[in-house]
Amino acid sequence: MASKFYVVWRGRRPGVYATWDEAKAQVEGFPGAQYASAKNEALARAAFAGSYKDFIGGSPLIQAIPPEVQHGYAVDASLPGESGLVEYRGVKIADGKEIFRQGPFAGGTNNIGEFLAIVHALAVFKHRRITAPLYSDSRTAIAWVREKRARTELARTAHNTPLFDLIERAEAWLRENDYDTPVLKWDTEAWGENPADFGRK
Repeated sequence: MASKFYVVWRGRRPGVYATWDEAKAQVEGFPGAQYASAKNEALARAAFAGSYKDFIGGSPLIQAIPPEVQHGYAVDASLPGESGLVEYRGVKIADGKEIFRQGPFAGGTNNIGEFLAIVHALAVFKHRRITAPLYSDSRTAIAWVREKRARTELARTAHNTPLFDLIERAEAWLRENDYDTPVLKWDTEAWGENPADFGRK
């Protein structure tokens, strides 16, 4: 018997799936895909009967996410299509409440947005004395934060100068500040879509 089930609200074939491979086939590369995991079939079917926003936004079904994760915060970035317009935000996982949103900024990349989102959250946490884990679904951005440097290959231009100014400020903040916040990888396969996702993929 499957230990987890996967709900696809928006994908090639919406429904409830018993394996991640089946669900992934419905959402991978699908624009605006909406999906999540539930800890059993009953919860999955109840979630499918409702809406994605209800599931992610704090209904009882959120228990599919481990309790220690629910008490944290999540960040994500959005770069729709080939627009080059990047924005990012941070939310409280338990209720989906947005704690900040920035952008859009021209001439960016998703990794840059993810990096800026993490650093912005760390600064907010330090200022507000928030003690909770922070989750991002970008391994690249997490590594950049650890190295205190955004290792982007994107060229600086007149078009994206404001974004590069933000990158420089973020790097300076990382060099000049200590923080205790654990920056962790969001497990999309196990927990569903990052709660900070903009729903524009």
